[in-house]
Amino acid sequence: MHMKEISLSVMLAAATLSCSAQSKSVEFGPGNLKVAIEQGESWLHDFPLFWFVKMKNSPQIAIWTEDPEGNFLETIYVSKKTARQGWVAAGGNRRKESLPCWSHAQGKQYADGLYLPTKGEPLPDAVTGATPKGSFGVHIQPGEQVRQLIVKCEFNHSVDFNEAYPKDAKEGDANYSGGKLGSGQPAVVYQVTVDLTSGQQVFQGKLIGHSSPDGSDGAIYPDTSKLTTALDIVKSVTVSVNP
Repeated sequence: MHMKEISLSVMLAAATLSCSAQSKSVEFGPGNLKVAIEQGESWLHDFPLFWFVKMKNSPQIAIWTEDPEGNFLETIYVSKKTARQGWVAAGGNRRKESLPCWSHAQGKQYADGLYLPTKGEPLPDAVTGATPKGSFGVHIQPGEQVRQLIVKCEFNHSVDFNEAYPKDAKEGDANYSGGKLGSGQPAVVYQVTVDLTSGQQVFQGKLIGHSSPDGSDGAIYPDTSKLTTALDIVKSVTVSVNP
């Protein structure tokens, strides 16, 4: 399956284990990491436009890094609708329920009290772009002293309702996810723990839970038994080390 390469780069600062986004593309050279996202059967999802007309939407995506203690380091990639508040058909909903694990982890609160970029304060071009229509990869260039890091990825579809997360759930209910133009099923979160001292070259990600259904917090909820199609958005998340 063809995998699209997104021209993003992040330099992990060795001394502080923090990251800073760079606009220059980083090739997959020696010592670099590649985060590969393989699409699942539900990568594309029907979004209703009007009458019986629907369009195939890709998921909203956030990829970021944390240190081994779980402290946020840097955003690697966020899809454009979230990064620039580009929701066209959300009825004024800022979609805080779309990628709440990432939005709370990055920690910046905006003027309206939400942890979401606005049109006036979007994320920089270096870490955002149109959502890929299929499998894709991004690159990270670790600093020389970085030995371990965590890569997290969050994925969510709009209006991905099921029996447990219906469109008519009421605000305040445990299964409320933004209303009829909200998420439906909450975002799913994958984690890859990368140990660069192990000699291992490929690290497999694992599903660790779902985000807050209504986006009110940044917690990860490990019980995914009520999710259906959301579990098929992604087939795999892999981090590879180029020796």
